[in-house]
Amino acid sequence: MRVITASRPEWIGPFTGLEPAQFRTLVRLVAKRGGDEIADGRAGRQWALPLADRVLLVATYWRTNLTMRQIGPLFGVSHSAAHRMIDTVGPLPALAPVRKRRIDAVAIVDGTLAPTRDHRLATPSKNYRYSTNVQVAIDPETRLVIATGDPQPGSRNDCTAYRDSGIAEQLADRPIIADGGYQGNPEVVMPYRKPRDGSNLPDWKEHLNTVHRKVRARVEHVLSRTKNFTILRDYRRAASTLADTVSGIANLHNIILTA
Repeated sequence: MRVITASRPEWIGPFTGLEPAQFRTLVRLVAKRGGDEIADGRAGRQWALPLADRVLLVATYWRTNLTMRQIGPLFGVSHSAAHRMIDTVGPLPALAPVRKRRIDAVAIVDGTLAPTRDHRLATPSKNYRYSTNVQVAIDPETRLVIATGDPQPGSRNDCTAYRDSGIAEQLADRPIIADGGYQGNPEVVMPYRKPRDGSNLPDWKEHLNTVHRKVRARVEHVLSRTKNFTILRDYRRAASTLADTVSGIANLHNIILTA
């Protein structure tokens, strides 16, 4: 018996963090991108759930990080059917590239560690778990995520993950703000470091560092909100699917802020 369904709006908020109107926006986006492959009533073998319920299943999975054997019965399907739905629908809500922006639009970049069980990519990192390094860039004014990078081994520093993840190319020709861990990337604006002789920074540099910290903190707030989707706290799927999951969750964060 199906327990959760999109036809009952009262279930959408607790299991996805989305308002019913925001969820409908997500369903329309998935339907547009998926086309005939995921459409209801297509020729051949039918899906066990209508499209809205499949989208709800994916969003619920991201939000709760339930296992397949737990989430399947909630929607009245087998765990293998739930797995197929996540594989098919999961990549579709991914974040779209930003096509238009102001010339002076600034981006804030930071990395976060996502504990990942697939050791083909994850490595022991400073959180004492096998993790991956996920790079995220936001617009400081709107706090919308504008780009995510391909996950890198968790043992890599942000300065290296920034280049290897591809996010540097996505943010090309854009002013970029980051913390002091992005040394070696001259295009990134970082806080002033104290002189090696131990002397204090001039007052004007200390003031600029204070302003820098206040602005850069916005990306940390965004990262903490995306971790409300608890799948990013313990990723059990193949590491090859993590990039689509991070991008999809970033898009859900943007929908929550704007829709």
